[in-house]
Amino acid sequence: MDKRINVAEPVAAAIGTVRSLRVRSARSAQPGVVPAAVAIAGVGLDGDVHADTLSPRQVLLAGVHAYDQYRLEANALRENLLLDLDSSVLRSGALLRIGPQAVLWLTFQCEPCGHLDAHQPGLSKRIGAHRGMLARVVRGGEVRPGDAVACLQRSLPGWSDDWRERVVRILQSVPDDMVLEYKQLARLAGVSTSYCRVFPRMARDLGLSEKLVPMRSQSGKARWEGSELFDVEQGRR
Repeated sequence: MDKRINVAEPVAAAIGTVRSLRVRSARSAQPGVVPAAVAIAGVGLDGDVHADTLSPRQVLLAGVHAYDQYRLEANALRENLLLDLDSSVLRSGALLRIGPQAVLWLTFQCEPCGHLDAHQPGLSKRIGAHRGMLARVVRGGEVRPGDAVACLQRSLPGWSDDWRERVVRILQSVPDDMVLEYKQLARLAGVSTSYCRVFPRMARDLGLSEKLVPMRSQSGKARWEGSELFDVEQGRR
């Protein structure tokens, strides 16, 4: 994480405000409305199930535009922050200042999934880039409804919206003297562990099979955790 981000640095015009906040305490629970949330640098929102130091999807931002356009009931998108803007205009790599302190690093658009169809048949295919934007916390702080959202002039490395391109990038980043486990690759790429079944073929096609192993592998090489992917200063070289 970049501890040198200055929240007082020049920003572009404010792009919106926070309408509401939700925190999801467990995967089996629905996100609950909260009056405030504490964003923790490098971790996510305090108490949220997606808070994870090695995940590119710590926080989900959704826009009221999607709720209005598709006439969705509250919480249909399971967002953490609901913003009064169109989330499809947000770009990977941008830094958003939320309120006076917190800064989020936008990673990639959240892929539509099947649970959306429970709200409207076929919604997962229609909603496209309006599903929401994922982000990591690079500077902590308290976030509240009504907080202004502004885009900092500086930016950080972007991530592809295509999970395949993210997987390739990660595999190519594994040091030659280390290996990466299937589940850790899924975690770093921000995808479900169900994707693990296609990883061996992808690695083989890339000529990188020696870098990917199952959890019970007897490989004598050290396991790579991938924290370097989120080292902002390394990523800016």
